This record gives sequence, structure tokens and C-alpha cells, in this order.
Amino acid sequence: MYFVKRAIIMAAGIGNRMRPVTLETPKPLVRVNGIRMIDSVIQALHKNGIFEIYVVVGYLKEQFTSLSREYEGVKIIENPLYDICNNISSLYVARDYIENAIILDGDQLIYNDSILAPTFEKSGYNAVWTDGETTEWLMQVENNHVTSCSRVGGIRGWQLYSISRWTAEDGKKLKNFLEIEFEQKENRQIYWDDVAMFCHFEDFDLGIRPMNASDIIEIDNFSELVSIDPSYKTLYKEA
Repeated sequence: MYFVKRAIIMAAGIGNRMRPVTLETPKPLVRVNGIRMIDSVIQALHKNGIFEIYVVVGYLKEQFTSLSREYEGVKIIENPLYDICNNISSLYVARDYIENAIILDGDQLIYNDSILAPTFEKSGYNAVWTDGETTEWLMQVENNHVTSCSRVGGIRGWQLYSISRWTAEDGKKLKNFLEIEFEQKENRQIYWDDVAMFCHFEDFDLGIRPMNASDIIEIDNFSELVSIDPSYKTLYKEA
């Protein structure tokens, strides 16, 4: 078994699909039924004994500064390229902390703290089994080995969620491949997940950590926000 020593929270994005709320508030700091999304993430990490936490910020970065005062162990890392690169740039600026790390997005609500448990058997992503059709990234898995992943989804498979754990060995490899893609190839318009899942897939032996869809909510756009917290429909009548 491996053990998570630190966490990297991705929180630099602009959140265009959540407008107009994100015009003044970065998406991870948007309150859903009174709770900021990133609070549910940090609190769940703390409940699992993970206190070395790096939050990568960019858009409206100054609004995140209070997190270091509010929560033990939280440090802020600035991504100055958040507005011209995809999120590969966010993990690139935090690449020195990938070993023995859990990497996750700050714009989600954690309803089951156990999905962020620090122990794990192999590097890989949290995933939810789906029998139906999905347009999300969908993995095929055999004996806890990811054999393939589709960016456009499909039918029957393990839907990838933005929570992943990396051993020290795989963290070193991921850091190296990030530098190759970002610095040498200048491949800066991809997701950081592309590095391990597609660009260098054969160099990793990835598994999954099964969970239930009810354990977490990823809010992708304004309409999904309204469906969970109807107060926003009143606040932004013209949206």
C-alpha cells in the first residue's frame, strides 16, 4: 500500500461556463447552499489526515489568500499562464509536489470524505461505473489495470473523475513527462491528465479507485449550479 503525503488542488481556471457567477468570484470559491466548493475539498483532506496542501491559483487569485489563514497547511502557488494555457500549466507550476500526492479540482463538492482516503494500491483515478452512455472520459479496466480511455465517452465503463493519486515513482515520471510536453514540445493547450492518459499512457500502470456518483458533485455550468442551489436563479434572473 502507498500513502498520500500531500495534495494539489487545481483552482486557477476562469470558469466561463459558470458565468455570470464567476465574473466576480472564482469558481472554487462559489458557495453552493452556503458552502464554498473548495471548503468541502480542504475539509475532506484534513479529515483524512492530509495537511500539506498546495492550491494552484490564477483567475482572481487574490481571493484565495485567506485560505492559508483559514486552514492549516494550505499554501498558494500562482499559475501566471492560466489565461493562455490549458490546465497542464497549473500542474506544471506545482510539479515539484506530485510524488505521493493526491491531485484534485477545487470546483467540486465532496459528500463522502472516504473518497479522499490517503492509502492506495497503485496510481490512478477515482472512477464511477456507468452502464449507460456518457460523454465524459471513460476508461476500460481489467484486473485494476486501465487498458484504455476515451475522451468522448461511450457506453459501459469507468467514468474518470478529477481525483487521482500518484506514487513517488509515478510522480517522478509524471513530472518528467510534464516538462517534456510543456517545455520541449510546447504542448500547452491540453489537460494535464492527457500527459499520463494519452501522451505517455504506456509508461504507466494505472488503476482506479471505485466510488459512487453520489459521493461527489462536479458542477460544470450555471444551469447545473441552479439545479443544486436554486437561489442563484433569483440572484441572476437574466442569466
